[in-house]
Amino acid sequence: MKGLFTALMCSFDEKGQINESGLREIIRYNIDVMQMDGLYVNGSTGENFLISTEQKKQIFEIVKDEVGDQVKLIAQVGALNIDEAVDLAKFATDLGYDAISAVTPFYYKFDFEEIKDYYNTILESVDNDLIIYSIPALTGVNMNLEQFGELFENDKVIGVKFTAPDFFLLERIRHYFPEKLVYSGFDEMMLSASVLNVDGAIGSTFNVNGHRAKQIFELAQSGRIDEAREIQKVTNDLIAEILENGLYQTIKEILKTKGVDAGLCRKPMKALSSEGITIAKHIGEKYL
Repeated sequence: MKGLFTALMCSFDEKGQINESGLREIIRYNIDVMQMDGLYVNGSTGENFLISTEQKKQIFEIVKDEVGDQVKLIAQVGALNIDEAVDLAKFATDLGYDAISAVTPFYYKFDFEEIKDYYNTILESVDNDLIIYSIPALTGVNMNLEQFGELFENDKVIGVKFTAPDFFLLERIRHYFPEKLVYSGFDEMMLSASVLNVDGAIGSTFNVNGHRAKQIFELAQSGRIDEAREIQKVTNDLIAEILENGLYQTIKEILKTKGVDAGLCRKPMKALSSEGITIAKHIGEKYL
């Protein structure tokens, strides 16, 4: 389960319905062109929190059907509704996903015991491994080293997708839990995380910039930091321009320039203006 996983996008049509053929094209581009080691399905980049339970299941099915056993698959099943999270965990496990993942429960100010019970409830329902999805900037949930340690006491919790800029905590997790998988979640900080010996990374920009991400990771692993830093710089120039124009919308427009029917984002995300589309195409031409 080590390596680079794309936080997979989903293609939606004008009515917000899943464009199956477009989704399959995104999958193939990530495997055949970006050469990713795996796919992280129904995360933030897949607009997971904007879609219905049935749509999530449909995406899980399409991805597994298209991928088979070509690469590793992680199913993000986390939800505020614990019954939905359990249902999705069972569904993805039955489909044959290699692991499940779950974002920390958010919005309400859950205490740690409630968060721990959430993960244990999901895991009690399935025979599968789980990767914690920690993204404090969006969930408001900041866990400390001891709390991660408590979650890791469950043998089925095999690692964490660490999407935070706290590199002190990241290093401590890596040091104290060498047997657990640690994935970097911030594409723009991937080199810094790689130097701390993470096991891999999960990123949204890997949909179009996977080649550079792999270079950064592999160069860091071999100690060629100066070379990796130069590639991270170009990557961050790319990311800065994408973010300024609209993250998911711009990545989808860049995919379209590569012949991939990436579709639209679901509302309330806005569509790019004609100027925004032109900028996205220019970004693709400039960097990719």
